[in-house]
Amino acid sequence: MRDCSPNPAYVGRFAPSPTGDLHFGSLTAALASYLQARTMNGQWLLRIEDLDPPREVAGSADRIIADLRRFGMEPDRAIMYQSCRREAYTLASTRLLDSGLAFYCSCSRKSLPASGIYPGTCRNGISPGIRKRNCAIRVKVAAQPIEFTDVVQGLQRQDLQTSCGDFVIRRADGLTAYQLAVVVDDAHQGVTEVVRGADLLDSTGRQIWLQQKLGLSTPGYLHLPVAALHDGSKLSKRLGSDPVRNLPPAAALRSALKFLGHEAPALSLAGTWQWALENWSPALIPRQQTRPWNAGLQQNQLRA
Repeated sequence: MRDCSPNPAYVGRFAPSPTGDLHFGSLTAALASYLQARTMNGQWLLRIEDLDPPREVAGSADRIIADLRRFGMEPDRAIMYQSCRREAYTLASTRLLDSGLAFYCSCSRKSLPASGIYPGTCRNGISPGIRKRNCAIRVKVAAQPIEFTDVVQGLQRQDLQTSCGDFVIRRADGLTAYQLAVVVDDAHQGVTEVVRGADLLDSTGRQIWLQQKLGLSTPGYLHLPVAALHDGSKLSKRLGSDPVRNLPPAAALRSALKFLGHEAPALSLAGTWQWALENWSPALIPRQQTRPWNAGLQQNQLRA
């Protein structure tokens, strides 16, 4: 019998960007993060990563929240919006600048080599006459490989010098980069495990580097296969065949569970949740970075 006593030591989260409605790929991430938190008897949080206003879709955040509730997923704390956290990001970037771990950079994206790896052009200072307020801020990396063991993807090793070089933590337009914001907010919320798609696996080394430089604890990581079309392209939020839009909640949850390696029987929404909570096992999640969204599904599994 599973121990159902509260476990405040475990905190998980789902952190969508409001650039479109909830789709199958984001449903799998929400579902897996929710089940991890619930089966650990911990807390599940919801954070809206509204860092990039030009990319936001009006009403998207509210629709994502409503869809999660329609599926039966309610966060254990008030929803956090990154747009309300700008002061915390400024403090973190200032701390890195003051300690010599970050620097202002006037390089444009077009000026980078074809590899995209930053060559360290502004490490020793920007050109005279260039205003710092018009510059990006980059954090320095070193020849110190980052290693971590992902729950699904296994041992990972990332060399930041050869994979990206010094990376941006504040853009030239003044907006905080994702890498810094997610690190600051995971620490602020006490997140102990990050469950998300494997399209963010390459970001993990940079985030661990920032955690180390800011003196923050490093959570565990679990990266899920990314839902893709059969040609390998990422599943679009606008796809008319997306089951989140076209299927009743119980059927959509069953397809998401199947995608994550769990063969759930046809039950009501409440019954599906009960089955999922009783049978959830990260060991069953396919060890792939991309997977066709409807892999192994039969038509009778896509009905209410």
